[in-house]
Amino acid sequence: MTTKFMKEEVAMLYDSSKCTACKGCQVACKQWNVLYSPLGLNENKFTGSYQAPKDLNGSTRLIMTFEEKKTDNKIRPVEWAFGRRSCHHCTEAACAFVCPTGALKIESNGVVSVNKDICIGCEYCRMACPFDVPRYYATEETPKIDKCTMCWDRLENGRKPACVTTCQPGALHFGSREEMIKLGKQRVEFLKSRGYDKAELYGEKEMGGLHILQVCKFGHEAQGLPTDPKMSTMVSMSQLARPAAGLAAVATAGGLAISLIAAIGYRRKKLSVEEARKTWSDRQRKVGDELVVEELDKLKKEQSDQESK
Repeated sequence: MTTKFMKEEVAMLYDSSKCTACKGCQVACKQWNVLYSPLGLNENKFTGSYQAPKDLNGSTRLIMTFEEKKTDNKIRPVEWAFGRRSCHHCTEAACAFVCPTGALKIESNGVVSVNKDICIGCEYCRMACPFDVPRYYATEETPKIDKCTMCWDRLENGRKPACVTTCQPGALHFGSREEMIKLGKQRVEFLKSRGYDKAELYGEKEMGGLHILQVCKFGHEAQGLPTDPKMSTMVSMSQLARPAAGLAAVATAGGLAISLIAAIGYRRKKLSVEEARKTWSDRQRKVGDELVVEELDKLKKEQSDQESK
């Protein structure tokens, strides 16, 4: 069944000025997607903040963030910014560009979908993401990626994401991206008329356009969002490596090509791709090498077809 959410470019709008940080969306995400949570005595440690857990993890795709800052404004001496941290579903999704198996895919409606069955746990996506979003959960054989899917199964059936439908104060909206941008800009103008000079809509242009748009009451920095996020060198250089020139040489180094490119001057969380590769299981290495050979075969065929023309 093809629903309207599958036919058009969609987006979610988060309005921080309406959010009460009740975490209803965070709970709804866990429930609908059947995500694990520790239930043992004292397993959930106090973080010293209302923000819990402190960051995304292998079974938590969405968290509400809390940032508090003192100001010189006598009327509003404290700026308490609530934020929403999850996958942003970028138009120029670095994670999908570097994924060697196609486990991450940019869909026609703007959603970056996930196929866990073909994920080999290489973690290239996490290293490439400028928002540091993708996380992994452990399995018996291979770690598997876990991130927001915009509740893809619900979209397929014409339903809005679970987090949107549970939001009581109306801080979350979902629909066509064009409508969400219009709604977000209207809200920003309203906030500015009420004295919130830093109010802005984040996501209209960033990374080619995000599909999780955010109305930032105190500006994007107050919510921990990066200014002008960019694709890493890891992505741009891996794309340059795709042409079929020098196929024989590439084939010789095939199994290491992606790792060598990704490791050039790029580190995140003190873990380079080469270091991550050392932790791969024999199965991961085998699958990765097979995928490189398969990609090279495709390049050879493309080059042959071009020469025949």
